[in-house]
Amino acid sequence: PISKHIAIKLEATKLLKGNQGEPTMLISVDQINQYHNDGFLIVENLLTDQEVSDFLNHESKPKPEDWQKGLRTHTADPQWQYLATHPSITGITRQLLNDDSQIVQSMYLNKKPDGGQGIAIHQDTLYIKNEPNTLMACWVAMDDTGPENGGLCVVPGSHLKGLQSAHKNLNSSEHVSWETDYEMQDQNGQQWTERLHSFEMDDVEPDEILKLTVPRGGGVFFTGLTIHGSYANRSLDRIRRAFAIHYVKNGTWVFRTDIQELT
Repeated sequence: PISKHIAIKLEATKLLKGNQGEPTMLISVDQINQYHNDGFLIVENLLTDQEVSDFLNHESKPKPEDWQKGLRTHTADPQWQYLATHPSITGITRQLLNDDSQIVQSMYLNKKPDGGQGIAIHQDTLYIKNEPNTLMACWVAMDDTGPENGGLCVVPGSHLKGLQSAHKNLNSSEHVSWETDYEMQDQNGQQWTERLHSFEMDDVEPDEILKLTVPRGGGVFFTGLTIHGSYANRSLDRIRRAFAIHYVKNGTWVFRTDIQELT
């Protein structure tokens, strides 16, 4: 039940030393079980307030014209790389996957007040086909986030139903809407083009959607099959910034060629 999840996410996390001697987080067996049962886990204090400020200050400064590397900016920008490889995040990712992970992509999600669009509820596997399906994400709040400023939403337990049907989102006042062709390649070298669009899941009732409250510096870990998304930021003066990283377990094949080179 959700009430149990809320209680578990407030448990104190412990610190231990990672492979390089850096401090990392150790979550409890109950938290690991909660992730596998509900498809998501909230962990507070992944980043310190100073780490969040450092990233936001970095983002506010002018950048060179070729700075942005799309979904792979973490391979070129030190601040993005710092977050994507942060020992607290990767330490928990390692525990949830029960193995080392590789980074697939990273995104900075800057949702402005008074109507900044959200992302329709979807499953990440629709966008990032991978085999075997080990895809997971960490969504880190860079501001205090909740329903009023377009915070993250999830459908608890939806990952247990596998990949579900979806349609193109058409509500552009609430969610971003797009359509793009992507080059794909399998393990045998076979190539093809696949059209992806801004997915919205079929047959999800409003009362199934849980709107999360995540404090600045806290994060949500969720599986590639967990239905999630966000709504427009309807607050008048509260920005909603977040940083998202997608990971797969070592040995996983990612089919999209634009994010196939894992790090």
